[in-house]
Amino acid sequence: MYHAEDHTAAFLYRLGVIMLFAAEIMIISSSLYADEPVSEQRVPSVIPGPAVMTLRSGTFTLQPGTVIVVDKEAQAAGRYLAALLTPATGYRVAVKESSQKANYMRLSIDHTLDRLGREGYSLEVTVNAVIIRAPDAAGLFYGIQTLRQLLPPRIESAARVGKNVVWSVPCITIEDKPRFGWRGFMLDCSRTFWDKEYIKRTIDLLALYKLNVFHLHLTDDQGWRVEIKKHPELTRIGSQFAPRFKGEHNGYYSQDDIREIVAYADERHVTIVPEIEMPGHCLAALTAYPELSCTGKRFEIHPYSVGPGIHEDVFCAGNDRVFEILEDVLSEVVELFPSAFIHIGGDECPKTRWKTCEKCQARIKAEGLRDEHELQSYFIRRIEKFLNTKNRRLIGWDEILEGGLAENATVMSWRGVEGGIAAARANHDVVMSPTSHCYFDYEYSTTSLEKVYSFEPVPPALEQSQARYILGAQANMWTHIARTEASVDSQVFPRLMALAEVAWSPKENRDFNYFYRRVGNQYLRLDLLGVSYHKK
Repeated sequence: MYHAEDHTAAFLYRLGVIMLFAAEIMIISSSLYADEPVSEQRVPSVIPGPAVMTLRSGTFTLQPGTVIVVDKEAQAAGRYLAALLTPATGYRVAVKESSQKANYMRLSIDHTLDRLGREGYSLEVTVNAVIIRAPDAAGLFYGIQTLRQLLPPRIESAARVGKNVVWSVPCITIEDKPRFGWRGFMLDCSRTFWDKEYIKRTIDLLALYKLNVFHLHLTDDQGWRVEIKKHPELTRIGSQFAPRFKGEHNGYYSQDDIREIVAYADERHVTIVPEIEMPGHCLAALTAYPELSCTGKRFEIHPYSVGPGIHEDVFCAGNDRVFEILEDVLSEVVELFPSAFIHIGGDECPKTRWKTCEKCQARIKAEGLRDEHELQSYFIRRIEKFLNTKNRRLIGWDEILEGGLAENATVMSWRGVEGGIAAARANHDVVMSPTSHCYFDYEYSTTSLEKVYSFEPVPPALEQSQARYILGAQANMWTHIARTEASVDSQVFPRLMALAEVAWSPKENRDFNYFYRRVGNQYLRLDLLGVSYHKK
């Protein structure tokens, strides 16, 4: 993970911002009298802002004869870029390994740039060429996203645009790398089930803004959304709202769906992190298998708006069958998701049933536990040991701190930053995701764009040696209220762009006024991508 401390680079970046404002004024002024069409992208409006950026005079213009030159390691990136450019321009952009003197874009793996890390890149635009170099395919991909945003927004058009757009890119030099390795977004697929195409579109948007983790909340009280072949009732019953609730969107992802989604994300350098909730928020699972609860009674799945938001019925921590089934589930999950992390939830687990359950009380006594909080810690530790046998790491919400943190667990801090501070001080990795800045189901009146942009993932309370445990930041979109694609879009955008810049750009470079100006220049791009963003 990278914490920018280079004040010289920060000064140059701010100087570049001033130059961009000046350039915009000059270009707008000159365009008033231009007889020829001008680029819609008058100044660079890249989000997240690059670490170091220097604007120069002149432009590179994409033309029918432009080619993409690649080395062998960059062929996939070249094909991706060609596919990105072709629909709007109508040009058949060739990808080849042989070079030419002018009118080309070069993509290459360059290990002399290893200091930038696997996601870093350099981009140089001259009047004759665009050159993107990176030490890894991920860096090349992010360089392409920057180039994409340097082009006129109409490059996002799905069909050929007329002759009124000049496909030009300003001459510029950029050297860039992310501040944090975890730049995440969570979508709740349990309370509202989202179809596969919407998931893919979300992946594309994450990639555009250089976010690299897509956390799918796949199970909760309102639905079990991932196929488990060994226990088919989880989806046969657990993916359906009770019949009396008409019009609800039922469904789940088959294992083939998951493989397709994971592969799609991998091509865009996005890691899918699955969440299987335990020991609480599991009504859907208990509806399928009531014997896994402390009472064994029958349950039904209801919308979030009906009944309690937090159910007292949770997995029985004293029942070994619970662990057998969860291990079966996780065995299939780790085969589907190559992510190093598996999220197990761990939040908002009432202890009411455990206090009166003979099996749970027997477990407390047999394991020498003090109380039900330590029983939850036992539950999480047992699951962690199993995941470790699969070479996976457990991550959970900050309640997993209660009763003692599992040995290698990573904490996602949502109830403020205090849980993250405690975990980092105990030498545990942390993802910061506090409700105050990162919960996008909250209204803009509560969590404004500027407030999100003001978020600092590394609390000042941490010493430098502890701050290194902050992996990054994540935005969360719970879908108990916003339950249509358009309503989710408007909650997420443009706030997700603010979180993206917080997690990628050097802290010293951040300037809300300049960011806000760039956001405005992104709206046509979002329109063309079909995003129903929030409009003030």
